[in-house]
Order: sequence, then structure tokens, then C-alpha cells
Amino acid sequence: MSTSKVFWFVVGSQHLYGEEALKEVKAHAQTMTDTLNESGLLPYPLVLQELAVSADTITNVMKEVNYRDEVAGVITWMHTFSPAKMWIHGTKLLQKPLLHLATQYNESIPWETIDMDFMNLNQAAHGDREYGFINARLKKQNKVVVGHWQRAKVQQQIADWMDVAVAYNESFHIKVARFGDNMRNVGVTEGDKIEAQIRFGWTVDYFGIGDLVQYVNEVSETEINDLFAEYETLYELDYGTYSKEDWEASVKVQASYEIAIKRFLDEGGYNAFTTNFEDLYGMKQLPGLAVQRLMAQGYGFAGEGDWKTAALDRLLKVMSHNESTGFMEDYTYELAVGQEAALQSHMLEVDPTLARTKPKMIVSPLGIGNREDPARLVFDGKAGDGVVVSMADFGTHYKLLINEVSAFEPTVPAPNLPVARVLWTIKPNFQDGVKAWIENGGGHHTVVSLNLTTDQIITYAKLVGLEYVVIK
Repeated sequence: MSTSKVFWFVVGSQHLYGEEALKEVKAHAQTMTDTLNESGLLPYPLVLQELAVSADTITNVMKEVNYRDEVAGVITWMHTFSPAKMWIHGTKLLQKPLLHLATQYNESIPWETIDMDFMNLNQAAHGDREYGFINARLKKQNKVVVGHWQRAKVQQQIADWMDVAVAYNESFHIKVARFGDNMRNVGVTEGDKIEAQIRFGWTVDYFGIGDLVQYVNEVSETEINDLFAEYETLYELDYGTYSKEDWEASVKVQASYEIAIKRFLDEGGYNAFTTNFEDLYGMKQLPGLAVQRLMAQGYGFAGEGDWKTAALDRLLKVMSHNESTGFMEDYTYELAVGQEAALQSHMLEVDPTLARTKPKMIVSPLGIGNREDPARLVFDGKAGDGVVVSMADFGTHYKLLINEVSAFEPTVPAPNLPVARVLWTIKPNFQDGVKAWIENGGGHHTVVSLNLTTDQIITYAKLVGLEYVVIK
């Protein structure tokens, strides 16, 4: 459980029930808080607040949530009937994600002992409807999780939402450094950066490639050698047809790039970046291995100056705890009947968080960019169900494309393919999935995650008022 962020647990009731009843409500809420925190499923702690028994209390709590950076969102539970007019002002002020936990303290109705005292104190079903109405009226786009709070399925839904809520807050701190401009003549890399900052909180800044080259030139030989020694312990080294001297020289260029790019990003507060093989003046190679290594560390990335996908990559890395999530590109199809699939890769930059096999470090010609042969990591991708996401800018609005896929491990070697490969089947089937993606304007640059669900992506889209299309 990470303690860098917390979520506040706000329990609704009212003074009408009397102090003794409110003491029991508080005790139940504390037990729930402790049990949920000890479940091992929640990625972030839950912190119980004072009972929400008046409009002033609720308003003050919501103001405090907005003010405290460590509070990522609010989970509410209506233990009893909490008149919804009390919630209007505070809920309107709330600027962070909200989850309504529709549950009750007891799992079953105690038929042998149930009386009106029990009925008055255990009115979650009553309170849920009242509270749900006002959230719908206010168009809060809050998440609703239904079920007994001790069930693992319910706790997992809360955990999934917490990850989305943390990513939503992080979205307003995403900063993308564009090293060079967009790739010339490519449509999907264009977009409205101002609207992206207004809607999603993304800051996108341009830097001439010379700004990065200056950092590269300042990297010391000692730093390069130390990082190269780290490479030797982590990866399988494949010299191919190169001499050891030439091979190591090429890899060390990438080491200098890794050090320089990381230093540049960290000094500027950037957590995502783009490169462009058409804009490499002053650089010996296109960053390949360097980019892969930085993606594995959690930086968002996309090629060809595609800042939208770089920011989306960073967002989903936060949401997924940087597990099995990364920038991807559709490359070629397998169209044999009954074996239809899509081969995903990129020129160099395939995210190692998706690696099933131990990455092999190789040097190979790139064929574009008119630069020296760059080093990169080659591996086969993991298997698992996941989601592929693409952000499209249609000039009038942004649209998120979401496609469910099933990744599988390659069974046939590809000894002449000098890039990493990820294979997946498309849902609901190849023909309908590809057709729907194309008809809805889905781009060839995507972010794939084998650690996130469609529901989580939709939850984020609703939080930012983003149009979305689900293909599954």
C-alpha cells in the first residue's frame, strides 16, 4: 500500500437519530475503515473523517479535500438516511474524484431480532437513493460501487477506482517535452495543446533538438561507463556481426542519451517526452535503448512528436503502477484464417514493462533518419487480457478509442526482426474490431495496458468529460 496519497472516507448520517446512534455509526465506520485498510487490496490508505451530519461539516470537508494535495479523492457511505440537501454545496465545491460506496454495515438482515431501532439505524438502502439522486442532479460523474464492503470483489472495485483517481490528479501535473516538432505529413500527431491543457491538465513544451544535444555533450565518460556496466548485468548482450568495440561504442551513445534525457526531464519537471527521427540534427543516433530504459522507469513516451500519446502513456503508467503498460504502434497483420492477429512494435521504442523474455541488447541499422546504427532492447511480449487506447483530436473535440485485446506469447521465432514484438488478438473479432477502430478514427499510435480494465479507462474519461468509444 502506497502512503503517498490517501483517500478520505466520509460517512453520512444526521443529528435526528441522537448521540447514541451516532456513536454506533462512528464505530461501524471505524471498523470498516480499519478492515478495508487491512484487506491488502487497496493501493492507498483510507482515512475516516468526522461524521457528515450537517451541511457545514460536509462543506468544510470538501473544501479541505480540494486544498490537501495528498488527498486524491473521497469515498462516501450513507450509513443511515442523510438528507441530500445537506450535500449540495460541498459536493458542488468538490474538485476531486468521488466514489459512492453503496453498502451497509451488516451483510444480512437479522430476522430474529430486527426491530424499528435497527431499521432506523441501518438505512443505507434509503440513504443511497437520496444521496444518489443529488449526485445525478449535480452531474458529478461519480463512481458507484455496490455490494458488501467485506467482499473481495467490492474491495477490488474500490482499488481500481483509487488508481484512476490518483491518475486523474496526476494528469494535471503531466508535462511533455517535445524534442523537435511533429513528424511531417502525419495526421494523428497533430492536436490542440491548449485544449488538452484546459481539459486534461497536460502541459506540452517544445524544445529544439540542440537543447538536448547540449545535455548530451555534458555527460561524462565515467557516467557512461557506469551505466554501461549496469546494462551488462541486466540484459543479454548480442554483438551480432559487429566487432565488440563498435558494438559497445554504439550502446554507449544510447547510454549518454539516457543520462542526458533523464537529466533534462527531471530538471524541467517533465515526466513525458517525444522524439522524431526527422529531427536529429547534432545527434549520432535516434534514441532507442535510451527511450526504452526511461519508459521502464515510468516516463511517458511516444514517437514522431506525438505528444498526446506520450501524455496518455504517462497517465496510464500512473494508473497501472507502471506494470505492463506502454507506448505501442500497429505494424502488420496475421491474416491466416482462424489465426488473425496484430503485430505491435515500433522502430525501436517498445516498452520493457511488456517484456516476457529477458531483453536482448542488440545494435542494428534503422533504415530511416540517416544516422548511425542504434542500440535497442529486443524481446517477446507478455500474454494477457488488456486494453488499447488512442486519443484522437477531431478539431472540434477529443475522442478516446478503447479496444479490448488478448495478448499472446509468440511461438515462432523471428531471428531477423531487430525490434521487440507484441502480439494480440482483437475483440470482439479481428474484422469487426479493426473496422470499428478505423471507422471511429483510431490512430496507429496507442498505449496498451495488460494491467488496466475498460471500466477504469471509462471512469477517467467521464471525470474529464471526454467522448469515448469502446470496441469489445
